[in-house]
Amino acid sequence: MAASGAPPAPRRHATGGLALRLAIAAGLTTYILWKSHPRAVFAAAAGADWRPLAVAILLVLVDRSLMAYRWVLLLCIVEPAERPPLAAVMRIFFVSTFVGTFLPASIGGDAVRAYRLAQLKVRGGDAVASVLMDRILGVASILVMALVGLTLVRDLASNWTVVASLAVAGGVCLGTLLLIFSPRAAAAALALMARLPGSVRIAGQRVLESIRRYAAYHGQLASVLACSVAVQALRIVQAYYLGRSLGIDTALSTYFAFIPLILLVMLLPVTFNGIGTSQAAFVWFFARAGVPAAPAFALSVIFVALGIVGNLPGGILYAFGRRPPQGDGGLMGS
Repeated sequence: MAASGAPPAPRRHATGGLALRLAIAAGLTTYILWKSHPRAVFAAAAGADWRPLAVAILLVLVDRSLMAYRWVLLLCIVEPAERPPLAAVMRIFFVSTFVGTFLPASIGGDAVRAYRLAQLKVRGGDAVASVLMDRILGVASILVMALVGLTLVRDLASNWTVVASLAVAGGVCLGTLLLIFSPRAAAAALALMARLPGSVRIAGQRVLESIRRYAAYHGQLASVLACSVAVQALRIVQAYYLGRSLGIDTALSTYFAFIPLILLVMLLPVTFNGIGTSQAAFVWFFARAGVPAAPAFALSVIFVALGIVGNLPGGILYAFGRRPPQGDGGLMGS
Protein backbone atom coordinates (compact mmCIF):
# COMPACT_ATOMS: atom_id res chain seq x y z
CA MET A 1 0.00 0.00 0.00
CA ALA A 2 1.38 3.38 -0.95
CA ALA A 3 2.24 5.93 1.72
CA SER A 4 -0.70 8.21 2.44
CA GLY A 5 1.25 11.40 1.73
CA ALA A 6 2.86 10.25 -1.55
CA PRO A 7 1.56 11.99 -4.69
CA PRO A 8 0.68 9.78 -7.66
CA ALA A 9 3.51 9.14 -10.12
CA PRO A 10 1.84 10.88 -13.15
CA ARG A 11 1.50 14.10 -11.15
CA ARG A 12 5.14 13.92 -10.05
CA HIS A 13 6.13 13.37 -13.69
CA ALA A 14 4.04 16.35 -14.91
CA THR A 15 5.41 18.57 -12.16
CA GLY A 16 8.95 17.49 -12.97
CA GLY A 17 8.44 18.19 -16.68
CA LEU A 18 7.07 21.66 -15.96
CA ALA A 19 9.93 22.41 -13.59
CA LEU A 20 12.44 21.33 -16.24
CA ARG A 21 10.83 23.59 -18.87
CA LEU A 22 10.80 26.50 -16.44
CA ALA A 23 14.47 25.91 -15.67
CA ILE A 24 15.36 25.80 -19.38
CA ALA A 25 13.35 28.96 -20.05
CA ALA A 26 14.98 30.85 -17.17
CA GLY A 27 18.47 29.62 -17.98
CA LEU A 28 18.22 30.29 -21.70
CA THR A 29 16.71 33.76 -21.18
CA THR A 30 19.39 34.68 -18.64
CA TYR A 31 22.18 33.45 -20.91
CA ILE A 32 20.88 35.32 -23.99
CA LEU A 33 20.36 38.47 -21.91
CA TRP A 34 23.93 38.25 -20.58
CA LYS A 35 25.30 37.75 -24.09
CA SER A 36 23.23 40.70 -25.33
CA HIS A 37 24.61 43.00 -22.57
CA PRO A 38 21.81 43.89 -20.12
CA ARG A 39 22.55 47.63 -20.03
CA ALA A 40 22.29 47.85 -23.81
CA VAL A 41 19.02 45.87 -23.77
CA PHE A 42 17.48 48.12 -21.11
CA ALA A 43 18.67 51.22 -22.97
CA ALA A 44 17.05 49.99 -26.19
CA ALA A 45 13.76 49.25 -24.42
CA ALA A 46 13.76 52.55 -22.50
CA GLY A 47 14.17 54.52 -25.71
CA ALA A 48 11.21 52.90 -27.49
CA ASP A 49 8.99 55.24 -29.52
CA TRP A 50 5.37 54.96 -28.30
CA ARG A 51 3.80 55.74 -31.70
CA PRO A 52 4.79 52.51 -33.51
CA LEU A 53 3.99 50.67 -30.27
CA ALA A 54 0.45 52.06 -30.42
CA VAL A 55 0.07 50.80 -34.00
CA ALA A 56 1.20 47.32 -32.93
CA ILE A 57 -1.32 47.32 -30.07
CA LEU A 58 -4.16 48.25 -32.43
CA LEU A 59 -3.12 45.46 -34.80
CA VAL A 60 -3.09 42.87 -32.01
CA LEU A 61 -6.71 43.75 -31.23
CA VAL A 62 -7.55 43.11 -34.89
CA ASP A 63 -5.81 39.73 -34.91
CA ARG A 64 -7.63 38.67 -31.72
CA SER A 65 -10.93 39.49 -33.42
CA LEU A 66 -9.94 37.33 -36.40
CA MET A 67 -8.95 34.50 -34.07
CA ALA A 68 -12.34 34.66 -32.37
CA TYR A 69 -14.12 34.68 -35.74
CA ARG A 70 -12.29 31.59 -36.98
CA TRP A 71 -13.36 29.65 -33.87
CA VAL A 72 -16.98 30.64 -34.51
CA LEU A 73 -16.61 29.17 -38.01
CA LEU A 74 -15.27 25.93 -36.55
CA LEU A 75 -18.42 25.48 -34.49
CA CYS A 76 -20.11 24.42 -37.74
CA ILE A 77 -20.03 20.79 -36.53
CA VAL A 78 -22.23 21.67 -33.53
CA GLU A 79 -25.91 21.04 -34.17
CA PRO A 80 -27.73 24.37 -34.66
CA ALA A 81 -30.03 23.68 -31.70
CA GLU A 82 -27.00 23.14 -29.44
CA ARG A 83 -24.99 26.22 -30.47
CA PRO A 84 -24.66 28.76 -27.67
CA PRO A 85 -25.40 32.45 -28.32
CA LEU A 86 -22.62 34.32 -30.10
CA ALA A 87 -22.04 36.59 -27.09
CA ALA A 88 -21.44 33.57 -24.84
CA VAL A 89 -18.99 32.06 -27.35
CA MET A 90 -17.07 35.34 -27.62
CA ARG A 91 -16.87 35.61 -23.85
CA ILE A 92 -15.49 32.09 -23.59
CA PHE A 93 -12.87 32.81 -26.24
CA PHE A 94 -11.54 36.05 -24.78
CA VAL A 95 -11.64 34.90 -21.15
CA SER A 96 -9.84 31.65 -22.03
CA THR A 97 -7.06 33.56 -23.81
CA PHE A 98 -6.63 35.71 -20.70
CA VAL A 99 -6.64 32.75 -18.32
CA GLY A 100 -4.25 30.88 -20.62
CA THR A 101 -1.69 33.65 -20.06
CA PHE A 102 -1.14 32.29 -16.55
CA LEU A 103 -1.19 28.58 -17.39
CA PRO A 104 1.92 26.49 -18.19
CA ALA A 105 1.32 26.39 -21.96
CA SER A 106 -1.11 27.60 -24.60
CA ILE A 107 -2.89 24.26 -24.35
CA GLY A 108 -4.03 25.34 -20.88
CA GLY A 109 -6.13 28.14 -22.40
CA ASP A 110 -7.43 25.71 -25.01
CA ALA A 111 -8.55 23.32 -22.27
CA VAL A 112 -10.38 26.14 -20.50
CA ARG A 113 -12.11 27.07 -23.75
CA ALA A 114 -13.27 23.52 -24.47
CA TYR A 115 -14.43 22.99 -20.89
CA ARG A 116 -16.43 26.22 -20.79
CA LEU A 117 -18.05 25.44 -24.13
CA ALA A 118 -19.08 21.99 -22.86
CA GLN A 119 -20.67 23.70 -19.85
CA LEU A 120 -23.01 25.43 -22.30
CA LYS A 121 -24.46 22.02 -23.23
CA VAL A 122 -22.26 21.51 -26.31
CA ARG A 123 -21.18 17.89 -26.64
CA GLY A 124 -17.72 17.39 -25.20
CA GLY A 125 -16.32 15.80 -28.35
CA ASP A 126 -17.47 18.74 -30.47
CA ALA A 127 -16.06 21.26 -27.97
CA VAL A 128 -12.63 19.64 -27.92
CA ALA A 129 -12.59 19.10 -31.69
CA SER A 130 -13.37 22.77 -32.40
CA VAL A 131 -10.53 23.95 -30.20
CA LEU A 132 -8.14 21.31 -31.54
CA MET A 133 -8.88 22.23 -35.16
CA ASP A 134 -8.44 25.92 -34.32
CA ARG A 135 -4.99 25.13 -32.94
CA ILE A 136 -3.99 22.84 -35.83
CA LEU A 137 -5.05 25.31 -38.52
CA GLY A 138 -3.13 28.00 -36.66
CA VAL A 139 -0.03 25.82 -36.83
CA ALA A 140 -0.72 25.18 -40.52
CA SER A 141 -0.84 28.92 -41.19
CA ILE A 142 2.52 29.42 -39.47
CA LEU A 143 3.91 26.56 -41.58
CA VAL A 144 2.63 28.22 -44.77
CA MET A 145 4.19 31.55 -43.86
CA ALA A 146 7.43 29.88 -42.77
CA LEU A 147 7.75 28.16 -46.13
CA VAL A 148 7.24 31.55 -47.78
CA GLY A 149 9.95 32.92 -45.49
CA LEU A 150 12.36 30.19 -46.56
CA THR A 151 12.03 31.34 -50.16
CA LEU A 152 13.46 34.68 -48.99
CA VAL A 153 16.31 33.17 -46.96
CA ARG A 154 16.97 29.80 -48.58
CA ASP A 155 20.19 29.10 -46.70
CA LEU A 156 18.15 28.64 -43.51
CA ALA A 157 16.74 25.42 -44.94
CA SER A 158 19.93 23.67 -43.82
CA ASN A 159 19.60 24.77 -40.17
CA TRP A 160 18.56 21.81 -37.97
CA THR A 161 16.35 23.86 -35.63
CA VAL A 162 14.40 25.29 -38.55
CA VAL A 163 14.14 21.87 -40.19
CA ALA A 164 12.98 20.26 -36.91
CA SER A 165 10.34 22.95 -36.38
CA LEU A 166 9.06 22.56 -39.94
CA ALA A 167 9.00 18.78 -39.59
CA VAL A 168 7.05 18.83 -36.32
CA ALA A 169 4.52 21.35 -37.62
CA GLY A 170 4.15 19.52 -40.92
CA GLY A 171 3.73 16.17 -39.20
CA VAL A 172 0.99 17.48 -36.91
CA CYS A 173 -0.89 19.06 -39.82
CA LEU A 174 -0.57 15.99 -42.04
CA GLY A 175 -1.70 13.67 -39.27
CA THR A 176 -4.80 15.78 -38.65
CA LEU A 177 -5.67 15.89 -42.35
CA LEU A 178 -5.42 12.10 -42.51
CA LEU A 179 -7.70 11.70 -39.51
CA ILE A 180 -10.31 13.94 -41.15
CA PHE A 181 -10.27 12.61 -44.69
CA SER A 182 -8.81 9.07 -44.52
CA PRO A 183 -11.01 6.23 -43.20
CA ARG A 184 -7.92 4.02 -42.90
CA ALA A 185 -6.11 6.55 -40.74
CA ALA A 186 -9.20 6.92 -38.55
CA ALA A 187 -9.47 3.15 -38.20
CA ALA A 188 -5.80 2.96 -37.21
CA ALA A 189 -6.36 5.67 -34.61
CA LEU A 190 -9.34 3.77 -33.21
CA ALA A 191 -7.24 0.61 -33.00
CA LEU A 192 -4.62 2.47 -30.97
CA MET A 193 -7.31 3.92 -28.70
CA ALA A 194 -8.58 0.41 -27.98
CA ARG A 195 -5.52 -0.09 -25.76
CA LEU A 196 -6.36 2.90 -23.58
CA PRO A 197 -8.35 2.82 -20.31
CA GLY A 198 -12.11 2.87 -20.75
CA SER A 199 -12.93 6.51 -20.00
CA VAL A 200 -9.93 7.81 -21.94
CA ARG A 201 -10.80 5.56 -24.90
CA ILE A 202 -14.41 6.74 -24.98
CA ALA A 203 -13.36 10.40 -24.81
CA GLY A 204 -10.84 9.89 -27.62
CA GLN A 205 -13.40 8.16 -29.80
CA ARG A 206 -15.86 11.03 -29.34
CA VAL A 207 -13.26 13.63 -30.27
CA LEU A 208 -12.20 11.61 -33.33
CA GLU A 209 -15.83 11.28 -34.42
CA SER A 210 -16.27 15.06 -34.14
CA ILE A 211 -13.01 15.78 -36.01
CA ARG A 212 -14.05 13.54 -38.90
CA ARG A 213 -17.27 15.52 -39.34
CA TYR A 214 -15.17 18.43 -40.61
CA ALA A 215 -14.76 16.45 -43.85
CA ALA A 216 -18.16 17.81 -44.86
CA TYR A 217 -17.15 21.44 -44.27
CA HIS A 218 -14.46 22.21 -46.84
CA GLY A 219 -15.51 25.84 -47.19
CA GLN A 220 -15.33 26.53 -43.46
CA LEU A 221 -11.92 24.88 -43.17
CA ALA A 222 -10.60 26.95 -46.08
CA SER A 223 -12.00 30.14 -44.54
CA VAL A 224 -10.43 29.36 -41.16
CA LEU A 225 -7.08 28.68 -42.80
CA ALA A 226 -7.31 31.99 -44.69
CA CYS A 227 -8.13 33.81 -41.45
CA SER A 228 -5.21 32.08 -39.76
CA VAL A 229 -2.80 33.17 -42.50
CA ALA A 230 -4.14 36.72 -42.09
CA VAL A 231 -3.47 36.50 -38.35
CA GLN A 232 0.13 35.47 -39.00
CA ALA A 233 0.57 38.34 -41.46
CA LEU A 234 -0.72 40.72 -38.80
CA ARG A 235 1.74 39.31 -36.27
CA ILE A 236 4.57 39.94 -38.72
CA VAL A 237 3.47 43.54 -39.21
CA GLN A 238 3.16 43.92 -35.43
CA ALA A 239 6.78 42.78 -35.03
CA TYR A 240 7.80 45.25 -37.73
CA TYR A 241 6.24 48.17 -35.85
CA LEU A 242 7.73 46.96 -32.57
CA GLY A 243 11.11 46.95 -34.30
CA ARG A 244 10.47 50.46 -35.60
CA SER A 245 9.74 51.60 -32.05
CA LEU A 246 13.15 50.27 -30.99
CA GLY A 247 14.93 51.98 -33.86
CA ILE A 248 15.57 48.77 -35.82
CA ASP A 249 15.92 49.91 -39.42
CA THR A 250 15.14 46.67 -41.24
CA ALA A 251 12.83 46.14 -44.22
CA LEU A 252 9.39 44.59 -43.76
CA SER A 253 10.46 41.72 -46.02
CA THR A 254 13.02 40.73 -43.39
CA TYR A 255 10.24 40.29 -40.86
CA PHE A 256 8.24 38.22 -43.33
CA ALA A 257 11.29 36.00 -43.71
CA PHE A 258 12.12 35.63 -40.02
CA ILE A 259 8.99 35.93 -37.85
CA PRO A 260 7.16 32.77 -39.08
CA LEU A 261 10.34 30.75 -38.54
CA ILE A 262 10.72 32.28 -35.07
CA LEU A 263 7.11 31.38 -34.28
CA LEU A 264 7.78 27.78 -35.29
CA VAL A 265 10.79 27.66 -32.99
CA MET A 266 8.63 29.09 -30.18
CA LEU A 267 6.15 26.23 -30.70
CA LEU A 268 8.76 23.62 -29.77
CA PRO A 269 7.71 22.25 -26.34
CA VAL A 270 11.08 22.71 -24.64
CA THR A 271 10.41 25.78 -22.47
CA PHE A 272 7.54 27.63 -20.79
CA ASN A 273 5.30 29.48 -23.31
CA GLY A 274 8.20 30.05 -25.72
CA ILE A 275 10.17 32.06 -23.16
CA GLY A 276 13.87 31.58 -23.77
CA THR A 277 13.46 30.07 -27.22
CA SER A 278 11.89 33.32 -28.46
CA GLN A 279 14.81 35.37 -27.14
CA ALA A 280 17.35 33.02 -28.68
CA ALA A 281 15.48 32.92 -32.00
CA PHE A 282 15.05 36.68 -32.30
CA VAL A 283 18.71 37.36 -31.52
CA TRP A 284 19.97 34.61 -33.85
CA PHE A 285 17.72 35.37 -36.83
CA PHE A 286 17.97 39.15 -36.73
CA ALA A 287 21.75 38.97 -36.41
CA ARG A 288 21.64 37.70 -39.99
CA ALA A 289 20.15 41.07 -40.98
CA GLY A 290 22.82 42.99 -39.09
CA VAL A 291 20.65 43.83 -36.07
CA PRO A 292 22.68 44.02 -32.82
CA ALA A 293 21.81 41.57 -30.06
CA ALA A 294 20.52 44.19 -27.58
CA PRO A 295 17.63 45.59 -29.68
CA ALA A 296 16.84 42.10 -31.01
CA PHE A 297 16.52 40.83 -27.43
CA ALA A 298 14.35 43.82 -26.49
CA LEU A 299 12.19 43.11 -29.55
CA SER A 300 11.69 39.52 -28.42
CA VAL A 301 10.53 40.64 -24.99
CA ILE A 302 8.01 43.23 -26.17
CA PHE A 303 6.77 40.83 -28.88
CA VAL A 304 5.85 38.32 -26.17
CA ALA A 305 4.47 41.14 -23.99
CA LEU A 306 2.28 42.32 -26.88
CA GLY A 307 0.55 38.95 -26.87
CA ILE A 308 -0.25 39.44 -23.19
CA VAL A 309 -1.65 42.90 -23.95
CA GLY A 310 -3.90 41.32 -26.58
CA ASN A 311 -5.30 39.01 -23.89
CA LEU A 312 -6.27 41.85 -21.54
CA PRO A 313 -9.82 42.32 -22.95
CA GLY A 314 -10.52 38.82 -21.68
CA GLY A 315 -9.33 39.92 -18.26
CA ILE A 316 -11.89 42.74 -18.26
CA LEU A 317 -14.66 40.29 -19.19
CA TYR A 318 -13.46 37.88 -16.53
CA ALA A 319 -13.51 40.57 -13.85
CA PHE A 320 -16.74 42.36 -14.72
CA GLY A 321 -18.71 40.17 -17.10
CA ARG A 322 -21.53 37.84 -16.17
CA ARG A 323 -20.45 34.30 -15.35
CA PRO A 324 -21.59 31.56 -17.74
CA PRO A 325 -24.04 28.97 -16.39
CA GLN A 326 -22.40 25.99 -14.73
CA GLY A 327 -22.87 22.60 -16.33
CA ASP A 328 -23.60 19.34 -14.56
CA GLY A 329 -20.94 17.15 -16.03
CA GLY A 330 -17.35 16.85 -17.16
CA LEU A 331 -15.92 17.74 -20.51
CA MET A 332 -16.90 14.44 -22.07
CA GLY A 333 -19.99 13.91 -19.99
CA SER A 334 -22.43 15.35 -22.51
